Amino acid sequence: MSVINETRNVLASLGRNESVNKSANDDAQTRFLTLLTTQLKNQDPMNPLENAEVTSQLAQMSTVDGIERLNAMFQKFLNAQEAAETMSAAALVGRGVLVPGKGMILTEAGGIGGFELNQPADKVQLRMLDSAGLEVASIELDGLEAGSHNYVWDGAAVDGQRAANGLYTVSIEAFQGGEKIGVTALEFGQVSGVMRGPRGADLQVGSLGIFQFNDIKQIL
Repeated sequence: MSVINETRNVLASLGRNESVNKSANDDAQTRFLTLLTTQLKNQDPMNPLENAEVTSQLAQMSTVDGIERLNAMFQKFLNAQEAAETMSAAALVGRGVLVPGKGMILTEAGGIGGFELNQPADKVQLRMLDSAGLEVASIELDGLEAGSHNYVWDGAAVDGQRAANGLYTVSIEAFQGGEKIGVTALEFGQVSGVMRGPRGADLQVGSLGIFQFNDIKQIL
């Protein structure tokens, strides 16, 4: 019985302290302590709670409290990470980037594009197509490692003339040992804005649309 009395004193002391902090975590702990205190007060004198039972319930309370505190700390970490990602993304405003996409805009200075290889390639074939799907120009690159790459099209067409400025579609094929391998076309755009999305920082890349931070394959 002495252990139970001591437990009541501890619980009573904890209960008084609970009134100081009104956070959601402490409210839950207060309810738990109130329930346990009531259980102790109304126990059968002829069949009191065993010390092990009291210890077990206190351990449960400690476990629940620890989990709640851990969740709160983890949420703070996520919030800090999102804030840091947003700040990093803000530094990209005005910068040119490569994001998934098959378009290319040809200007007087030329056109910039890119691609991402799943594995090394001994040949990459690029074809620039006009709005009708006709091939206007082609570029062949050799001996490339896995990862993202960029290239510049100077506007030279297959007929020896210079292609008209405007929007083109890029078709890409990659080969290794004569076999086709995975390749993803990348499109050049300029970051024009940053916003907080449901999964972190979102980037407005000009007229190309909204992309997540992880969609940025290269910063040019």
